[in-house]
Amino acid sequence: MLNVDHFKIYLSKNPHLKVVHKHSFYHLVYFTEGSGSHTIDFESFPVKKGMIYFMRPGQVHQWNFKGNVDGFIINFSPLFISRYLHAGIMEQFSFFNGYATDQVKVLDAIHRKEAEALFEAILKEKELELRQSPLMIASLLIQLFIAVQRSVADAKPEIARPNYNTTILRSFQSLIEKHFLELKLPKDYAALLHVTPSQLNAICKEQLDVSAGELIRNRIILEAKRLLVNFELSVNFIALELNFPDASYFVKFFKKYVGSTPDVFRKQQFNNG
Repeated sequence: MLNVDHFKIYLSKNPHLKVVHKHSFYHLVYFTEGSGSHTIDFESFPVKKGMIYFMRPGQVHQWNFKGNVDGFIINFSPLFISRYLHAGIMEQFSFFNGYATDQVKVLDAIHRKEAEALFEAILKEKELELRQSPLMIASLLIQLFIAVQRSVADAKPEIARPNYNTTILRSFQSLIEKHFLELKLPKDYAALLHVTPSQLNAICKEQLDVSAGELIRNRIILEAKRLLVNFELSVNFIALELNFPDASYFVKFFKKYVGSTPDVFRKQQFNNG
């Protein structure tokens, strides 16, 4: 699946964007004009010119625009990437790590010009619909990702030169994303990373000022919130999906760390939507 369009046109075709929703594909939006806010996984970010958003499949989000907005939208499935490139290539780019704060970037004037030229080239290639257009678009997408990654490195040179601790942290975050439903203790991840639990915890404290256990727990809570905004799913079903022994244990866990019961959180999201 591949969809490329000007954002204004895409918005007119998809009015549901203003309510909380999720996608089964990668979702990329770049703004050339507009204002408002964008909530990704329950964290709010501004919308403004030169801002680019990257989203992974399964994340929930909601737009709240003010005035006219325009830019570019690209949606593509994991199958598109694996067919024309390879599945693991997305892990090369920090803005596809699933952490909302890493998925929002503001490009400076120089990098905006480069990015907009690539968006135009992708849109033109999609409209041509030639035999090898998907392969060309995949190539242009990678150029775009590299350009954005380099813009981040230019702004924060330390990101471009990760040390041992940042490498371990990124690997830990990647493992959490893959295994948080079955592996819930820091020692399990430490074994996979070939470090001790205390080393892993120290790295998390140094890099993010949170414990290793908190990172795992935060991912479980995030998934719970994502499931709760689907009002057709019962709390009991969600508890089982998250591998809790029963619904009451899940409710206690959620209330302890979120500050409200799952039902109260769900009602709050309904009222906000």
